[in-house]
Amino acid sequence: MAEDLSIRSGTKEEKYLSLLPQLKALTSGETDLTANLANITAALKEQFGWLWTGFYLVRGDELVLGPFQGPVACTRIARGRGVCGAAWARKETILVPDVSKFPGHIACSSRSRSEIVVPALRDGEVVAVLDIDSELPGDFDETDRRYLRAIVEGVEFGRE
Repeated sequence: MAEDLSIRSGTKEEKYLSLLPQLKALTSGETDLTANLANITAALKEQFGWLWTGFYLVRGDELVLGPFQGPVACTRIARGRGVCGAAWARKETILVPDVSKFPGHIACSSRSRSEIVVPALRDGEVVAVLDIDSELPGDFDETDRRYLRAIVEGVEFGRE
């Protein structure tokens, strides 16, 4: 079934508050993880216009590229490498206002200026990370951290 996304203007928080119920409607009742992750990434990119929005899935000792929206991306990332690998290793959200100042940053796109990575935890282990890059420095803040965490927590990982 095709869905229409209602893009909202206003504050960042107002945008998230509008998007959350829409994401729930898009993903509820759908049991395929790939389909849900694809719709989440598309909705986030449409609402906020970020450079890159996507998921990396834990596969053994690597993060492997999952559904995303944006330019071509790195396919595999080792634990502890770059912002995504660091968020996986630390099991915590990492917000980077200036990616050029993050030690070991992996530049999948030279256009990326700031980044936020939110790990998805299940039974205390990271199963995936939501990675978002912006062309604007300092584009992410605590509002993003809070709402992106809520989005990731709402995904039922384990369904393939």
